[in-house]
Amino acid sequence: MLVTIIHSFGDILTFTNLAAIFLGLSFGTLFGAIPGLTATMGIALVIPLTYEMSPVTAFAALLGAYKGGVYGGSIPAILINTPGTPVAAVTTFDGYPMARQGKAGKAMDIALWSSVIADFFATICLIFFAVSLAKISLKFGPPEYACIMIFALTLVAGVSGDSMIKGIIAACIGFLFATVGLDPMHSSPRYIFGTVSLMSGINLMVMLIGLFAISEVLIQCEPKPDDIKDKISNLSKIKDRATWSEIRHCLPIIFKGTVLGILIGAIPGIGPTTTSFLNYSEARRTSKHPELFGKGSLEGVAAAESGNNATVGGTLIPLLALGIPGDITTAVLLGALMIHGLTPGPALFITNADFVYPIFASLIVATLFLPIVGKLAIRLFSLITRIPKNMLFPTVAITCTMGVYGLGTSFTDLKMMLFFGVIGYILRKFNYPLAPLLIGFILEPLGERAIRQSLAISQGDPGIFFKSPISILFLVLTIIAVIVLVYINRKTADQSKRTLR
Repeated sequence: MLVTIIHSFGDILTFTNLAAIFLGLSFGTLFGAIPGLTATMGIALVIPLTYEMSPVTAFAALLGAYKGGVYGGSIPAILINTPGTPVAAVTTFDGYPMARQGKAGKAMDIALWSSVIADFFATICLIFFAVSLAKISLKFGPPEYACIMIFALTLVAGVSGDSMIKGIIAACIGFLFATVGLDPMHSSPRYIFGTVSLMSGINLMVMLIGLFAISEVLIQCEPKPDDIKDKISNLSKIKDRATWSEIRHCLPIIFKGTVLGILIGAIPGIGPTTTSFLNYSEARRTSKHPELFGKGSLEGVAAAESGNNATVGGTLIPLLALGIPGDITTAVLLGALMIHGLTPGPALFITNADFVYPIFASLIVATLFLPIVGKLAIRLFSLITRIPKNMLFPTVAITCTMGVYGLGTSFTDLKMMLFFGVIGYILRKFNYPLAPLLIGFILEPLGERAIRQSLAISQGDPGIFFKSPISILFLVLTIIAVIVLVYINRKTADQSKRTLR
């Protein structure tokens, strides 16, 4: 295999293929960095341009756009507290506070290198372990999914900030919003209040833009003595860049996020956003300075970006090895494969080896190009910090409005964006964390469907959750996580009391 991959670099290192990778990365980064224009949308727009290309060149461009889109969302998340894509939501927790402290350059450097390192190792794992990991992912049924969701819900305690009660309340609000739409089992409408456009539920991107971008616009409308423009106006200063010692300090978190991203990405249906939350919570739990998370921690940025970028390699595992798309983006890529006359699955590695291995080589080349494209993107988008605040945030509001309307050409989405903007503003004013709300919203549909399917299979017997070794493993991990989190919260509370004394 190694010899085949080395020979495949000869096929991919042509001007046409290298140009396709570079342009795909650039296009994806641009789409990821503009709120409302997701990586999925970027890939969908690139597909018609690839009809006359060879399959290798076409997928070099498409996978470049995929990688660029996932990374690009971190740039506005750090600069203006607006995640360009849903997977960048976690990056706002520490990236934007760092920008407020005049450390936007450090935050974007860490985001870039975390993305590159995690992406590189995830690609290596995709190359050598795709079929094996795909077979493991097939063992996950509804009970296993349910136990994973229960384990993931412990994240609420991990990202609740200073008050676990407020975190639980915010998570419950997220649960409530996630129930809007059709019942996952019986397809009966719930909480749509006669609005047909709500039958498909609340769009995650709409919620994200409302909670983060519009609420930030409302907060910036308040008179403040400090101005973000003065603090991050020059990102090219050497002192504002991340040092190698800082990057090296974040390496354990990056590698942990890489492992989580690969494993969770290989399980269809969970996605990179969940991975980001998982890695962020785990990084906070094991950090020597958990009190800095949510206030401007380099470790927090590294955890978020390594988690979501490693998932790119993970989601490609079931797509190529089994023909099963892990999320909506890989579903679009599946359609592109079929357009080019390729059928993903185990036979793809045998009958179309001349396609698969050059594609693996193109993934490595795309990872090596990402620092170049990322540095150019940082310099380009840093120009927005020179815009006066009274012009910047109205422009952000207009861009968000255009992006949300472009998602589904629906005025209901615009109303929901404004609604969540007000909700986010109120929650932030009363110091309620937004992370648990997002976790609850993302995990509720997955958890509800898995639990109800499991109970339907067992005819109401809860013992089904204790029959599988995988289910038992995640339940044990949940118990351990709860014990550790309770211990950490008590320790933090004791330290706070001593400080007050």
